[in-house]
Amino acid sequence: MARMVNCVVLKREAEGLDAPPHPGELGQRIYESVSREGWQRWLDRLTMIINENGLSTADPGTVEVIERHMRGFLFGEGEFGGVPQGFRQPSRKK
Repeated sequence: MARMVNCVVLKREAEGLDAPPHPGELGQRIYESVSREGWQRWLDRLTMIINENGLSTADPGTVEVIERHMRGFLFGEGEFGGVPQGFRQPSRKK
């Protein structure tokens, strides 16, 4: 049986992650309160954040920026976590 969590992203009970997806206390907190679907939503947002802000995951300073966005998106903490300023959803071709 799948491990269930009360997901802070989805605002409902959903299937949890198999292991903490990030190191340390933040990773454990995510493991305990973010579902698989909620984590996937974060990964989709992370891609947008990296692309829109021209971040490089090879840069050690980027991890701090990503964690601020992660805390904002997942837990509503701080000023980060929203859609990057000036972002416009690409139009889909029909």
